[in-house]
Amino acid sequence: MTFTLVAFHAHPDDETLLTGGTLARAAAEGHRVVLVTATLGEAGLSAGATGAGLADRRRRELLAAADALGCARVETLGYADSGLDARAATDARRFADVPVEEAAQKLAAILREERADVVTGYDPRGGYGHPDHVQVHRVAAAAARLAGTPVLLQATIDRSALRPVLAVLRLAGRLLPSLPLGGAATAFSERREITHVVDVRGYHRQKRAAMRAHASQGEGGGGVRTLALLSRLPGPLFRAVAGREWFTEAGRAPAGRPSGDVFETARQRRMPVWPSE
Repeated sequence: MTFTLVAFHAHPDDETLLTGGTLARAAAEGHRVVLVTATLGEAGLSAGATGAGLADRRRRELLAAADALGCARVETLGYADSGLDARAATDARRFADVPVEEAAQKLAAILREERADVVTGYDPRGGYGHPDHVQVHRVAAAAARLAGTPVLLQATIDRSALRPVLAVLRLAGRLLPSLPLGGAATAFSERREITHVVDVRGYHRQKRAAMRAHASQGEGGGGVRTLALLSRLPGPLFRAVAGREWFTEAGRAPAGRPSGDVFETARQRRMPVWPSE
């Protein structure tokens, strides 16, 4: 039995960093994978173009990354990148500012069209506190409710696993910027909150290729950035650092060993939620 997974993210490259291996694995196993971003990340740091020029470049990078991961469809909701402090200079509507129900209706339309079995958003903290990531959490939950999508997985990182990863990246390159929520002590999720840990080591080539597709995000802000540092790690170290991806399933209490199958709840229904016409 195959399913449809819709992955909802804030900006291009988020899909690769948080869920790239999961998307590649799902696609390789024959499931339909659809990628939706709220913005094109035009307020992101870059050593090259800015504004509309950067948005155009990041759109192309997003399509290349999605192709590397095996996504069947890519959509963008058309909102402006809010910037890290939600004060990005733009004449367009910033994603963090729009009413949740408005954005949720747009995402829900895609969920209905795709007859999605699973949709991904972010944990309640928005991972590390970016305003657009917090908004993704709200919008994904509302859209799942509107569309009747039965499974909402919230992409996150095991907080205890984040500390050694940051240590490796600091050894591999320059010091990383501080996380807005105070670093690894408060960002993302505690291990006891995790419901899914997906082994994606077998899909490291796809994940690394998708990272490298986001070339505009390799430099900027005065130094080499996280995505570039990760993509340059030697193969065995890359698999060790980027070989697992974490989720919390909305409405599901963690119990025992986390699942390694993002379609587990869908499988337990024994049939897709969207019956054939």
